Amino acid sequence: MAFEKSLTIIFGVVACLLSVALATPGTATFYTSYVPSACYGNKDSGVMIAAASDPLWANGGICGKVFNVTCTGPTNPVPHPCTGQSVVVKIVDHCPGCGGTLDLSREAFAAIANPVAGIIKIEFNQIG
Repeated sequence: MAFEKSLTIIFGVVACLLSVALATPGTATFYTSYVPSACYGNKDSGVMIAAASDPLWANGGICGKVFNVTCTGPTNPVPHPCTGQSVVVKIVDHCPGCGGTLDLSREAFAAIANPVAGIIKIEFNQIG
C-alpha cells in the first residue's frame, strides 16, 4: 500500500514537471466583445475564451483548441500583476495584430492577472 502511494506521488510530481516543461512562453492582452467570433460566428461560447494571434491562427486550425494559461510576470511597470492562478480557455476567435500571443476574454485575464496591467507575460499549453 505504501509503495503504491509513493508511486502515485512520484507520478504526480513528474506529470507536473512535464506540463511546466512543455509550456510555451508568450504574452496576453484582453478583449471585451465576444460575439461574433471568427470560429463560431454569432454562437455564444461563454466567457472563458481567447483569440489567437496570427502566428497561432493556422488559417483557423486552432479554433476549438483548449489551453491552460498562467501569468508569469509583467511586461510594464504594474508591480505584481499575477494572481498565481491558471485559467483554461477555448480559442474562439482570431486576433490579427493584437499585440499578444493570446487575447483573453476580460474574465479569463482577470482570473490570472490584474486587468490594469493590460498586457502580461504568460506560459500556455494545449490541453485539448
